[in-house]
Amino acid sequence: MNYIRFTYKTGKYFGRLFAERPQGLVVEVLAVEKHPTQGDLHQPNQVDVPLFHIRTALHQHEKITVSPSVVYAYDGEIPAYPDSLRQAFEKDVERLQNKNPQEDAFVRKCLENYKELETIYAKRWA
Repeated sequence: MNYIRFTYKTGKYFGRLFAERPQGLVVEVLAVEKHPTQGDLHQPNQVDVPLFHIRTALHQHEKITVSPSVVYAYDGEIPAYPDSLRQAFEKDVERLQNKNPQEDAFVRKCLENYKELETIYAKRWA
């Protein structure tokens, strides 16, 4: 099977090509490589924004349309979705905790989002 890596917004994923459409490539999510960044995509690292988004990772087998420019061939092994989600999640939490949350309001807000995401993801990790 031909696997791919692709980005979607601020997350990175492993998947497979599902279909080609005039508006882009339809890809199926198989695993998470990098968890999406929290907050407002248009005002990164800012807390005082109209809506500080809680960004969840795409679901396993979710199909989305992406530009061909963000899709890359991948010939490695694809990890199991639940394991990849947990690993990507924990890696980003650790990265944020190492940034001194007491001095950075953005980091604190991201970690608050991750506490909420942890309860959401508990069902996907099972």
